[in-house]
Amino acid sequence: MDPRQLNSAMKTNRPLLRRWPLLALTGLLTACAALPPEGEQAPVIPPATAIQVNEMAMLPLLGYYHLLQRMTPGELTRERQTLARLPSSPSVQLRQALLYGMPRATTDLARAQTILEAVLRSNAPEAASLHPLAKLLATQYQERLRSETQNERLSQQLKETQRKRDELQEKIDALTDIERSIPIRPNADKPAF
Repeated sequence: MDPRQLNSAMKTNRPLLRRWPLLALTGLLTACAALPPEGEQAPVIPPATAIQVNEMAMLPLLGYYHLLQRMTPGELTRERQTLARLPSSPSVQLRQALLYGMPRATTDLARAQTILEAVLRSNAPEAASLHPLAKLLATQYQERLRSETQNERLSQQLKETQRKRDELQEKIDALTDIERSIPIRPNADKPAF
């Protein structure tokens, strides 16, 4: 490349050269944003390996999820009992996790998280094919747990605020009653003309 072409190429890339610190800072901030907030644990997900994933293994579980959505709470309870009697396999464990995460049944997201972590730690070929779905569910359940915790905290704050508001309203009403009970004095300070 001759010097004129090199000089021309440097002139056209100057805006990029000036932006590299900004791009590096953006990359660092993006990496920090992926960390969970302090005090909360992210689901334990083993590192990705070069295991062959069979996407077709997830289809029956997605169909099972749609079936669960149409079930009544009583049917969901019977299904939970049925799954408890089946021999444990990654597919059955994932079905149990789906069932424990159903909002219309007795939800036990902590137990569903435990089951999903067991599936994610498993190295069985059937479990490896279910890892993407298990990771998705673990992330979703973790977010739901965080939201439920935040909702409970906000509900407690609301109750406390309402209690304080009621106490203040009672004090204002008491002061208003006291003010009404004070007799009105005639204007003795006014000079007569």
